[in-house]
Amino acid sequence: MQSGISASKELASQFNTLLESDRHFGLLITIAGEALVPVDFLTPSSGSATEADFFQNVDTLLADRLKEKEALYVLLRRYDSSPHFIAASYVPDAAPVRQKMLFASTRLALVRELGSEHFRETLFATAADELSSSGFKRHDAHNALDAPLTEEERALGEVKRAEQEAGRGTASRRVQPGGSQFKMPLSEGALAALKDLGSGKNLAILKINAETETVELDEAASAASPSSIAELVSTISATEPRFTFYRFVHAYGGGHFDPLLFFYTCPVTAGSKAIKFRMMYPLMKRAVLDVATGDAGLTLEKKFEVEEPTEITEDSVLGELHPKVEPRKGFSRPRRPGR
Repeated sequence: MQSGISASKELASQFNTLLESDRHFGLLITIAGEALVPVDFLTPSSGSATEADFFQNVDTLLADRLKEKEALYVLLRRYDSSPHFIAASYVPDAAPVRQKMLFASTRLALVRELGSEHFRETLFATAADELSSSGFKRHDAHNALDAPLTEEERALGEVKRAEQEAGRGTASRRVQPGGSQFKMPLSEGALAALKDLGSGKNLAILKINAETETVELDEAASAASPSSIAELVSTISATEPRFTFYRFVHAYGGGHFDPLLFFYTCPVTAGSKAIKFRMMYPLMKRAVLDVATGDAGLTLEKKFEVEEPTEITEDSVLGELHPKVEPRKGFSRPRRPGR
């Protein structure tokens, strides 16, 4: 998912300052007024940011700046050689849902706009402890276990994955959002359902399998054939996010229409999955749309994003598809004074 939010001139200026001087240890960034804006530098009280230990700087300069209910982007100077920085997205579980979705969908744009060549690593944290000295040490230990694979080991891994897919009878294809290391397979069943939308079928609802991290077809919901927006709404899950493709056949103003619509729903419910699972949906929305328009050859008339499925109404959909045009009024010459 791409939010359309871009870096402000002030952020670009302060980031250049961070690059050119080792006085600052890091830079905090937030989203305000549809733009990425700087919050503050993380600056040691004396000396340069490189003189103190990284873990010491994290605990003394960053710990008090992370709030329980406020998302934040954190750029930190970590490495002696280029690229020197890491970019962390801090999106706490207690933050408002809209804020969490916005920060998750914008984090890739932040790195891209500031220049991905400046960042050796990007992190996603949902708790302040993950961005503490102990959290970074755990992260480093985990990375140390993931030694680079040889070409032979990579080939063997591909073979084993193919065997597993053949064993469960489900082939898959990989999709990847632009510039992201986040990968997820799209099942062939999901792709086939998208292609069927061009040949008679009017509904395909996709979901993410949390265990296999696979974009799959919600077969039970997709088996329906709703003839109205109200019937469609009753088909979409009210407790979990969904990607819904629906061909809305309807009459309007004496004409007959059958536009293909896309709905992204992300309900706010106490029974929702863990936040990291929910974050997969906004991150993968763009990739799913790319497969729908590219591999499946679909043309989407309109895209809608709401929290609750009940926010989708026939009036709102028709208003987007057939906006009312205000009649142009002819020019009326003003009356001369005294008449």
